[in-house]
Amino acid sequence: MTIDLTRRTLLQLAGATSLAMAAAGAARAEGTPQGGGPTYASRTPMRVGMVTLRVKNLDKVADYYRDVIGLTVMERSATAVSLGTAGITLLVLEARPNAEIEPRNAAGLYHTAFLMPTRKDLARWLVHAASHRVPLSGFADHLVSESVYLDDPEGNGIEVYADRDPSQWQWSEGSVKMASDELNIPDLLSLTNTRVADYARAPDGLRIGHMHLRVGDLAQAENFYHGTVGLDPTRRRGGAAFLSSGRYHHHLGMNVWQSQGAGQRDDQATGLAWFSLVTEKPELLAAQDERLRKGGAKVTALANGVEAIDPWGTRVRLIRV
Repeated sequence: MTIDLTRRTLLQLAGATSLAMAAAGAARAEGTPQGGGPTYASRTPMRVGMVTLRVKNLDKVADYYRDVIGLTVMERSATAVSLGTAGITLLVLEARPNAEIEPRNAAGLYHTAFLMPTRKDLARWLVHAASHRVPLSGFADHLVSESVYLDDPEGNGIEVYADRDPSQWQWSEGSVKMASDELNIPDLLSLTNTRVADYARAPDGLRIGHMHLRVGDLAQAENFYHGTVGLDPTRRRGGAAFLSSGRYHHHLGMNVWQSQGAGQRDDQATGLAWFSLVTEKPELLAAQDERLRKGGAKVTALANGVEAIDPWGTRVRLIRV
């Protein structure tokens, strides 16, 4: 397939007339106020496992993640679709045809972030997205990573990104330096042939690098996800907080830009049903369970872990793998 892939084409897909506008769009998506190794995220004591979304149009949304992100359909029925890479389930979609679309000022999902194994994979995916005229909502250089933003057909946010080597991340007093600078598109695209779309499916090493949530109150969210779940703060700025395990830049982002003061989520609406944080350490899971119960969280036992509910009704599963 021959593609006319120019900077102008990418800007048009992002609905922008300049790289600065595209970076501004990404800033709104990731949370830096205006004014690595890709496997690192999965080598930490805890990491994001999978995500389950409730959707109205199961086939349409499943086809989007298959065709745009390149996930493989692993199981498909009239009520649910499982997608992933290399035999690993990353995303489950549950059919809720009569559900209302979750409003953007409610607590819930801000975006699911798919981490490419390499920068070249990100470049290849960007050629793929452009060749299929996939609408984009922004792209930016976050210093720790390079990111492209988009939305699925029902408005669930998506980030596709590649990490810089962790040796390039800048830390100061426990806080990692991040920004939303202009993405150097020509430099990124120099890694691949922009005239040929060769991204037939997601690479085997693709994983969910982080989750970003809308919450009703940052302090309350930090108390739950740091104090009770056990993730460590890595950055807080401009109505957003970031947490991680093992000094990753963030496995979890949280913001109140649209959702300050949000109440309980409607679990009959579309959007995030639950996501998982996984660990190979039984002692870590036991400590999480104890903290959750001591903290008064609502906890349900699972075969391989526990499920807890955050202050707005978002479910997080802590799983041993």
